[in-house]
Amino acid sequence: MTSLLNSKVETPCGLVFPNRLVKAAMGEGMADASEPGDKYVQAYSTWGEGTWGGLLTGNVEVSVKYRGSNESVGYRPSPSAATRQKWTRWALASQKDGTPTIVQLVHPGRQCPVKSGERGFFEPSISPSAVPLKLGDGILERVLSKLVFGTPREMAQQDIDQLVQEFVGAAKLCHEAGFKGVELHGAHGYLLSQFLSPKTNLRTDAYGGTAAKRTKIVIDIIRAIRKEVPASFCVGIKLNSADVGGSESLEESLEQVGLIVKEQVDFLEISGGSYENLRVPASDKPAENRSAKREAFFIDYAIAVRARYPKVILMVTGGFRSRAGMVAALESNACDLIGLGRPAVIFPHLPKDVLLNQDVEDKDAVTDLPIVQGGWLVRKLAIKLLNVGVDTVYYVGQIRRMAIGQTPVPPPKA
Repeated sequence: MTSLLNSKVETPCGLVFPNRLVKAAMGEGMADASEPGDKYVQAYSTWGEGTWGGLLTGNVEVSVKYRGSNESVGYRPSPSAATRQKWTRWALASQKDGTPTIVQLVHPGRQCPVKSGERGFFEPSISPSAVPLKLGDGILERVLSKLVFGTPREMAQQDIDQLVQEFVGAAKLCHEAGFKGVELHGAHGYLLSQFLSPKTNLRTDAYGGTAAKRTKIVIDIIRAIRKEVPASFCVGIKLNSADVGGSESLEESLEQVGLIVKEQVDFLEISGGSYENLRVPASDKPAENRSAKREAFFIDYAIAVRARYPKVILMVTGGFRSRAGMVAALESNACDLIGLGRPAVIFPHLPKDVLLNQDVEDKDAVTDLPIVQGGWLVRKLAIKLLNVGVDTVYYVGQIRRMAIGQTPVPPPKA
């Protein structure tokens, strides 16, 4: 089974993933004043030694003013020579053994908490429309939604133009630092996802009203980036599976995928979830409870995309926990690349040690991880975001262990 996992994939730009296993984006939360310091170099050097087909970084924020987390790496216009050097060290460390590394670029939009970014305390976040975030229907959830996120301001044309330039500037910095490409984060409820969804995009101008118009901002960004980087620089995108709210219907979602595919993106990653619909961490069932053919959470949507657009390179992230499940997804042609998040944190050398190791039998090539649960108070409050926050904090803690040369520790069993 290892032969298929160990086969290469070449993207339209010419970038080659030497095997099918990609370390998916996971928030690192270790930035030094928005910059990637020594901890990023150490952590990505460790991943770079794991024989991954590719590495996707955690969120790199394109906006100084609006940020999802102040602990994330962020792009700042006109970076200094010292800043550029830090980015170059990060790129070199991750790719020292030849593993291509792609930087995930993001703008949080309405998922920008109070006090995140360089904006006034009472200044609202921005979104395609002034639709507030709704964490749930309970009283505490409504209060948290209002206090932490508030109601976003509808973006003006000037905001949209600036957004495009922020993505372009960040992509140029990534290329100049030596990274092999960028991935636009259009999933998980972040700003590009907000534009794509009719639930958060109520505009009636050129950026809303139809599935095609809601896709315009993504196309504008892709085209603008393409004008500023070489054709050999990889440009991919992460989108939500339709069944977790990316579009009102599967057909509209597939229409949007088609418009993006026409822009010759190098790969499309399918994931899911948002702050309002916390699908991924809350339902991470052990692999033995899912058939190998449907081990991944979003494989059915990937199959629908493949049927409509057979030539696009697809990566599916979320739920893969066994070699058998990964191979089954590849053999069925549902996807080309396997994205692994939490397993890649706990087992940074997972491809080399297990999945591509012919001495490890299929029955042993499994990486089930217990769900990280909050304490009794978190369970009592029954607010999904709090449980997910506990999960996120745990895995960030394990990445920080890697960053100081320590071994990550799997979550304890309940």
